[in-house]
Amino acid sequence: MKLNLKIWRQAGPNAKGRMVDYQIDGVETDMSFLEMLDLLNERLINNDEEPIAFDHDCREGICGMCSLFINGEAHGPDRLVTTCQLHMRKFKDGETITIEPWRAKGFPVVKDLVVDRSAFERIQQAGGYISINTSGRTVDANNIPIPKKDADNAFDAATCIGCGACVATCKNASAMLFVSAKVAQFAQLPQGRVEAAQRVQNMVAAMDKEGFGSCTNTGACEVECPKGISLTNIAILNKEFLLAGMK
Repeated sequence: MKLNLKIWRQAGPNAKGRMVDYQIDGVETDMSFLEMLDLLNERLINNDEEPIAFDHDCREGICGMCSLFINGEAHGPDRLVTTCQLHMRKFKDGETITIEPWRAKGFPVVKDLVVDRSAFERIQQAGGYISINTSGRTVDANNIPIPKKDADNAFDAATCIGCGACVATCKNASAMLFVSAKVAQFAQLPQGRVEAAQRVQNMVAAMDKEGFGSCTNTGACEVECPKGISLTNIAILNKEFLLAGMK
């Protein structure tokens, strides 16, 4: 395959960025999108040119670091996959592909296609944990009876990998789907009820402080989420936040 690539290049956080055109051939349909970028970088390095910076780690769809906006879609044209799981067979020979970083105030660009997503970590640190006193003999969590539906819903929420696709695809750059998943995974289990009110209030406050926008329920976040996190979690977040305010 031969492709025309339009890639965002930005030397640093305070530098002015621009789209740069690249042509690449020899791309195989079985390559992942990141392998295609590796091929391009190898050729740039051989030509004594600055390689393109992009984030990645596991390349197995687990870590969520491979956050790229491809042809106007978070993680590209496929569904329920991260960028590292996107294969070049989804594109046509001779196609022009536009590649950009996440665009959000809460995700400032570090370099080229790399953005700083530490805002998500600060939101989680604000309340996304359980700190119940376990002095003495700890009861095995599996001994606590939990309805299967609640356990399944909590597990589904916990599959969120914090990649930020929901923010990138939202017209308001809202982080509600991410925050709601982190709230819902605890709120639906008895272990998480002890600090439920404090947790949701702290996480919502941290989300607002980071500069993420509000949710207007367009549903784009759910569509682009590589793990299929449901909008139902936002309803759970709203319920928990309302109950916490009443207390």
